Amino acid sequence: MQPVETTRAVSVSTGVLLMVAIRWSDRLIGLLSTLVLARLLLPQDIGIIAMASMMIGLIDSMLDTGVSIALIQNRGARQDDYDAAWTLRLMQSLLATVLIYALAGVAAKYFHDARVEPVIEVLALSNLLAAVENIGVVSFQKNMEFGLEFRFFFIKRCVGFVITMIAAWILRDYWALVAGNIGGRIFGAVFSYVIHPMRARISFTKMGNILSFASWNLLRSIANYLNTNAHGFLVGHRASPFVLGEYTYGSEIAALPSTELLAPISRVLFPTFVSLKDDPPALKESFLLALAVQTMIGIPAGAGMALLAHDMVRVLLGPKWMDTAAFIQIMGAINIIGAIGASGGYVLLALGRAKIIAFNSWLQVLVFLAIAVLVLPKGGAMVIAMLRMGIACGGLITFLCLVMQELPMLRAASLLAAVWRPSVASLAMACALPSVSLPLFVPDVVQLFLKVVIGAIIFSASVLLLWRIAGRPAGAETYLGEKFNLYLRGRAVA
Repeated sequence: MQPVETTRAVSVSTGVLLMVAIRWSDRLIGLLSTLVLARLLLPQDIGIIAMASMMIGLIDSMLDTGVSIALIQNRGARQDDYDAAWTLRLMQSLLATVLIYALAGVAAKYFHDARVEPVIEVLALSNLLAAVENIGVVSFQKNMEFGLEFRFFFIKRCVGFVITMIAAWILRDYWALVAGNIGGRIFGAVFSYVIHPMRARISFTKMGNILSFASWNLLRSIANYLNTNAHGFLVGHRASPFVLGEYTYGSEIAALPSTELLAPISRVLFPTFVSLKDDPPALKESFLLALAVQTMIGIPAGAGMALLAHDMVRVLLGPKWMDTAAFIQIMGAINIIGAIGASGGYVLLALGRAKIIAFNSWLQVLVFLAIAVLVLPKGGAMVIAMLRMGIACGGLITFLCLVMQELPMLRAASLLAAVWRPSVASLAMACALPSVSLPLFVPDVVQLFLKVVIGAIIFSASVLLLWRIAGRPAGAETYLGEKFNLYLRGRAVA
């Protein structure tokens, strides 16, 4: 049986553009959904869904064997590998669905809200629906067929959006989000078999190969979930659904740069890093370039989120959500930290070092929980957000040290060279942007747009000046400039 090969390969830069298009299309729909739901629903409705989603995600992460990552990491994956992965995913989801349903009452008591229980019981079905999706769609990312991946995710997202909006207009409560989730999952499962010809079957032949990879990946998955959501569990337990709703929307808005720009870039970089794992010098250079590009995007975007938080909430969510701005400011800083470490995890995964990532993630989780429970047992949502930022700073330093240990050719000076210019330029933007004052008669949405443009100009001018002062070294500026010139030449030829 031959490996599952690609029929349409694309370059890394084209792949990045397609993945950014996927995420931005998805996020544009998500942003529109947020704007509409913020007017139709109350923060407590979002809080109830957040409580249910966290419980479901916790159980799912405890059983997540990372079959998609295992298939991508295995460059010679064959049909029986896909069959085994699909079988394992089905088993995992069946068990998770039973556990989620059984623990719905426990979750409702923990969050002090009986409305959470029926929501969890219904949403347990969505976990099973996701599992029956065609495992063949993983090959879109593995083989860098990002055009097909774009089509699949975009159409699935649009259908889920339409169902959610119709339900929200009719129901005007949190059940609209449940209906949208279930409807989108059903369509996604059906559509996955339309867009990809693979028909997996129950098979245990290659189960051992996947499970050998899965052990550390499972620990990494649980740790990553807790690292991302443990704070939400604490906020949900210590505060009301209203506050959790504000906290949740603050997290989502602040994460826009990382989820919509950095995540798609990392998604393309992972198979690229896998192809270079046997060539350490090339892998190091590819990682440094990825780090430079990601920080060039992530640091100013996170800083801009924090600087314009109040303007964004007023325009996007409305006056009843204004307390959300404080959460966006803190979490914007957290996402700056995440931008610096974004590509390192994919390098370690490409090298098969899932246990190192698991170790670092678990370290952060345990330190966070120890401080939050033992030192700050009464800390509210704002205290928890600040603690999360401190833990993220310490975790980044540890993580970069682990990456350098696995790439002996990598030096701290090289890491600093990749991040210092966007960091200083973002600081210049942070100092200059608050002094920008626009006339009061200018509409809020126009003020927000102008401040974004002004901030982008200040950052771009600062980073280019620093790049020239540094002697125009090869890096993100060079790479992005070359891609821009190629784009202009292509437009001129056309």
